[in-house]
Amino acid sequence: MKHKIIVALCILFSVSAFSQEWITDFNTAKSSAQKDSKKIVLVFQGSDWCAPCIKLDKEIWHTDEFKTYAKDHFIMLKADFPKRKKNALPQSQQEHNNKLAETYNKNGYFPFVVVLDAKGNKLGAIGYKKVSPSDYIKILESFKL
Repeated sequence: MKHKIIVALCILFSVSAFSQEWITDFNTAKSSAQKDSKKIVLVFQGSDWCAPCIKLDKEIWHTDEFKTYAKDHFIMLKADFPKRKKNALPQSQQEHNNKLAETYNKNGYFPFVVVLDAKGNKLGAIGYKKVSPSDYIKILESFKL
């Protein structure tokens, strides 16, 4: 019995150690970015319908390399726009995401990744690119004030 508990805890720890910490509230992201002196990476995605969004999620956001780097350098802010009813966001969250889109994604591109400073000033933007996680990190880090 002890062995099963230890194995379960190890699995849980390994999953949580590499899970991407996504924030969905802009004010929380800004205060965290200010407190930790990090850039905000705002990701506009359609998680259940946008093929390039799903590729970006799989090829970049979910890699151990990106997660490890992001943990120490970025505040990850997600603005999702699902289409399927089963994936619908609470109305307040959808309204919040809509306001972010009005400010940072007026053209409605998906995926659209905006790098912001801790005050919410836009430093740069990028979409999906077929590159390695390290190359994507270099692009995100190249955006400066």
